[in-house]
Amino acid sequence: MAAKRTKRNQDEHRFLEQYDADAFERLSVSVDVSLLTQVGGELRVFLVRRDEHPFRGQWSLPGGFVGVDESLEAAARRVLRDKAALEGVFLEQLFTFGQPDRDPRTRVLTVAYYALVDWSRLAELPTGSDAALATLHVPFAGETGGPVDVTVDGEPLLVAFDHADIVGMAIKRLRGKLDYAPIGFQLLPERFTLLQLQQLHETVLGQQLNKDSFRRRMLQSGMLEATGEREKAVGHRPAELYRFVHRSAI
Repeated sequence: MAAKRTKRNQDEHRFLEQYDADAFERLSVSVDVSLLTQVGGELRVFLVRRDEHPFRGQWSLPGGFVGVDESLEAAARRVLRDKAALEGVFLEQLFTFGQPDRDPRTRVLTVAYYALVDWSRLAELPTGSDAALATLHVPFAGETGGPVDVTVDGEPLLVAFDHADIVGMAIKRLRGKLDYAPIGFQLLPERFTLLQLQQLHETVLGQQLNKDSFRRRMLQSGMLEATGEREKAVGHRPAELYRFVHRSAI
């Protein structure tokens, strides 16, 4: 058995030594990250303005090509670190987009990710003429999917590549997981009220929810626990604060 294994290893070594990596046309691989947050009942996405062709002057998701010795997730986290100055945020692989003409430069597959972060963590996010937290306008109901529109101060932005479709896919995923996974809590502070939680669900789903049935469902889900604390410095009766029971178990 050992002799057979040794011969097999030797055969494979010879094969790899002679293998011509240029025998087949190569594809380029990139990652693009939909960095999502919610502010005042609106979903927002972080975009950067392209300063080179193709689509120069248009807006795109933070992204980049994957290094030869780099994993996909490592590339996505590098992109968030370099272009959004963020580390240690929730990140999940979303979908692979591979239409042959999606990038006019060459054949590029992009592995899309989405990242979720509470608005309070974006205080230092670089924005201005070259970056923006754009407001999302989702034209589809439920989980039908499709491209989204984005605006800044009411002005529509031109979105490069197929990135409007990528963000639409992220919204579809978020809506689908909202009720059975603790994914939405990544968009909330560590302690939150039931009203804040309901407003988040309504923002993501794009529809109003019945207050009593929503609260009953959330309290029975096993995902929440009361902190024993209440809101402070509010102009109404302070509401009880809750937290997610297993915040890291996504």
